[in-house]
Amino acid sequence: MLSRRALGAAALAALAPTSAAASACRRTVYLTIDTGWMDTAELIAEVMARHGVRATLFIADERTFRGDTSLSDSWAPFWRARVAEGHAFGSHTLRHWYFRGDEGERVRYVAWGERAGTLLDRPAFCAELRAPEERLRAMTGRGLDPIWRAPGGRTTPNALRFAEACGFSHVGWTANGFLGDELPSDRYPNDRLLERALATIRDGEVLMMHWGIRSRQQKFAEVFEALILGLKERGFCFATLTAPPPRLLAEARR
Repeated sequence: MLSRRALGAAALAALAPTSAAASACRRTVYLTIDTGWMDTAELIAEVMARHGVRATLFIADERTFRGDTSLSDSWAPFWRARVAEGHAFGSHTLRHWYFRGDEGERVRYVAWGERAGTLLDRPAFCAELRAPEERLRAMTGRGLDPIWRAPGGRTTPNALRFAEACGFSHVGWTANGFLGDELPSDRYPNDRLLERALATIRDGEVLMMHWGIRSRQQKFAEVFEALILGLKERGFCFATLTAPPPRLLAEARR
């Protein structure tokens, strides 16, 4: 877990207003987007640009619908455009594997569908977090903000401790902020996800979605604009993150 000192410092830096009008908003939400399959990335980005929404983007080098990976040079124009729009950026690890437990002073890091994986000590862990920054900087000239999100949101005590030592605070999402875009659409159709989100999202929620999910047949991007408009009609504005927001900090202390 983060130390009390780190939590306090993070709280001071957590809010980054997305526009000059942000102070006039009645409520604030933090939209965060993970890389994923990237098949609806252009549509989502276009909606955000049109409605003046800035988000916090957690980047990993994942396979995409194009047959490349999300941090390959072919995606440089996409990431340059997002940098120009003023979004925040955090690490989502390079390989997007999963942290499955601690073993002494190391953490087990396992690819999806596998069991053994590899063991990372602190230097190797920090290299995994920093590698997306090297790719982003090479493509755009911008580095990362000092935040990261574990794939699947799954952390371990060592993972959190190692990340803090190399300058990254973990950002998950709030319960009502889980937008469900990775759930099977036969059981969770878009209209149901949209209705739930607009009914349950409250001030200070950290929302989580992806640039696309390969396995979902009905793409969440189809209702993304309705979500943005619905939240704005309810008095919400969108802010970016450079640290865990106060709501997540409070949960971490419990």
